[in-house]
Amino acid sequence: MGEDRVWRTQEEARAHELSMAEVDGLSWQDFERYVAGLCRRDGCTRVAVSGKSGDLGADVVGYLADGRKLVVQCKKYAPHRSVPSEDMQKFVGTARLEHGADVALFVTTSRAFSKAALGLALRHDIVALHRDLLGSWVKGAHLETLIPLNGRGGGTRRRPTA
Repeated sequence: MGEDRVWRTQEEARAHELSMAEVDGLSWQDFERYVAGLCRRDGCTRVAVSGKSGDLGADVVGYLADGRKLVVQCKKYAPHRSVPSEDMQKFVGTARLEHGADVALFVTTSRAFSKAALGLALRHDIVALHRDLLGSWVKGAHLETLIPLNGRGGGTRRRPTA
């Protein structure tokens, strides 16, 4: 009986997985809601979607299982585009100061962040989740395993703990 319950839970999770082509077909609003659903799937609590422009970079806000505040900026761009530095600059300026993020996540459907945008992300401890990492998340990778990869797989700069 327990094995059947596990199987059903796994099948239900697979039913909610989308292909990247299906993700590309989502509106920007549905993309934000989908990212919020991925956060919930991975144990985030009190997940809320802004669903409007003028949200100062906080498209999705929630709390990781360990209690850290998660602020997510979602950008649904064509796969061939790169996230420009200006988009990252805006998020860097608001994620922690305006929204109090412990973990700031910038997720995009594009294949890459511009060199300047990725540099900003790395210097300011913003997790840069590009299309390939998003695809892994969509297919079941847990958010906590993706955070250290930060864009290139090179990891994030860690602040010393007191």
